Amino acid sequence: MRFSETEPAMTQDELKQAVARDAIAHVVDDAWIGVGSGSTANFFIDELAKIRHRIKGAVASSVKTAERLKSHGIPVDELNNVGPLPVYVDGADEVTEHGAMIKGGGGALTREKIVAAASRKFVCIVDGSKLVDVLGKFPLPVEVIPMARSYVARELVRMGGQPELRQGFTTDNGNVILDVRNLKILDPVKLETEINQLAGVVTVGLFARRGADTILIGGENGVRRIDVRR
Repeated sequence: MRFSETEPAMTQDELKQAVARDAIAHVVDDAWIGVGSGSTANFFIDELAKIRHRIKGAVASSVKTAERLKSHGIPVDELNNVGPLPVYVDGADEVTEHGAMIKGGGGALTREKIVAAASRKFVCIVDGSKLVDVLGKFPLPVEVIPMARSYVARELVRMGGQPELRQGFTTDNGNVILDVRNLKILDPVKLETEINQLAGVVTVGLFARRGADTILIGGENGVRRIDVRR
């Protein structure tokens, strides 16, 4: 997909719509599709609705995603009932060309990570502003069991971060989120492992051990595709 250089600059929503349309090419017919959460994933859901007759249905990574899928007449089932998924499509708050991501700005990081882990292919769809050389400018979300909030926050400070409780927010799993600033994430896999090992952490919004396989990036000149080598 290409856009004329004479056309006015595209809005961020238009860029998201462009990558959502391109992501449809990765949908496997007659299968269950993993679907992420957030504004870009919502555009993908809208596009998926146009071909809903070609798929069995979707596994949602959040309550809001499930509601949007159902509103379009797309069947939704639990991951436990459908087994491994051929593809998972989701956005990211930040992503590198190596497929490592920060996710969880919307608070669905744990279920997103579970569905991603259960999928053979992860297609990340973003506008160009989300592509970075080094992760960490976007605050890193960490989902925490409430009683462990203070302990985990202290440990994150020791790691060099500045954790802040996301006020007035509870995840779909009944937990809280600490948003961690001031982390320059040079080794995403190592940091993901270290934070996940803290007692009380449900999961961290670093998707590096299981990162994206394909990244679709919307820009003024079209949608750029990166296939990540592992």
